[in-house]
Amino acid sequence: MAEDRASLTGLTDQEAKEFHGIFVQSFIIFTAIAIVAHFLVWLWRPWLQ
Repeated sequence: MAEDRASLTGLTDQEAKEFHGIFVQSFIIFTAIAIVAHFLVWLWRPWLQ
């Protein structure tokens, strides 16, 4: 069946969707941590005034 074939990555459609969800969630968490870190450094030594 065409629906059961794996893609070029070897993942099924369901596995690819699950991986994408985890990837997006991880990216959002990483971005939030980076924003907080930049804000804390700016409070410590502001580079814009």
